[in-house]
Amino acid sequence: MSDLRKSLCLHVGLLAILFVLQFILPAYHHGNLARIMVLAAYAVGYNILFGYTGLLSLGHALFFATGMYGMGLLINQFGAQPASALIGGLFAGALISFFLGLIALRTEGVAFMIVTLMFAQAGYLLILYFGAYTRGDEGFVIQQAERMLWNINLSNPTIRYFAALFFFSISMLATLRLVHTPFGRVLIAIRENEERAQMLGYDVFRHKLAAVVLSGTIAAMSGAAYGLLFGYVGASFASVQYSIFPLLWVLLGGAGTVLGPFVGTLFMFYLIDLSSGITSAYMLIAGITLVLLTLFAPQGLVGELRRRVFRWLP
Repeated sequence: MSDLRKSLCLHVGLLAILFVLQFILPAYHHGNLARIMVLAAYAVGYNILFGYTGLLSLGHALFFATGMYGMGLLINQFGAQPASALIGGLFAGALISFFLGLIALRTEGVAFMIVTLMFAQAGYLLILYFGAYTRGDEGFVIQQAERMLWNINLSNPTIRYFAALFFFSISMLATLRLVHTPFGRVLIAIRENEERAQMLGYDVFRHKLAAVVLSGTIAAMSGAAYGLLFGYVGASFASVQYSIFPLLWVLLGGAGTVLGPFVGTLFMFYLIDLSSGITSAYMLIAGITLVLLTLFAPQGLVGELRRRVFRWLP
């Protein structure tokens, strides 16, 4: 069996397992997994920029929050239908990521990281400043009646789970396809040696800008989906921690691997969930675990599997 076929079988198999789990899991874990899948889609978008292109961003919460607020405000302020609100959030994220990319890609390294962080903080402050519309730190709830997509109730746990699976499937399969295209190969070449990629005649700036837009659009889709499926839009999703989270998820799962973002998100979510049931100092347990993983699995959980056993993993 070819490496491509093995890879396709593995990723489709994961989606099949997630589909079956809907009928098996108890209510608590059922709701958790739906949340994890949406957040994993966010991590998948981040992985395209960081894992495959080698650009470290600390401002991805801006894209996540843009999609969330773009969707939420269209429903809350203008009475838009969920479908058009989702599309609106998606386009808002694509537009913001395009303009941010044009500015931030004039820098590189630490400067790129700082510029993205500054823009994310500016977005967070804008949400607080226009509190008359955004409700500031308090945020706002999207009512159940407003979460009806073509007469389908997205607040229903089963429908919400399948919707989360749909969004995650799109992002994961799109990334799997991306890494096998010439465009994806160029992104990896830029990550490994940008000067050599430029010397070979590739337009490095154009490819990096496309990576920023693609990554930001997937993050915006995840934010819009999260707000719609779970019925809440809040400023906390635009804070620095939601720029740090996808970085942690990707590093834990394995940067530059298709499955890494999901594995990292799942691991981190339940690490905090289980340790918080043991002690109030749960972040200490989480921190020690993360340090140990960094020391003994520096390429992440999936990355180490690829390095040691399954070298065909994309």
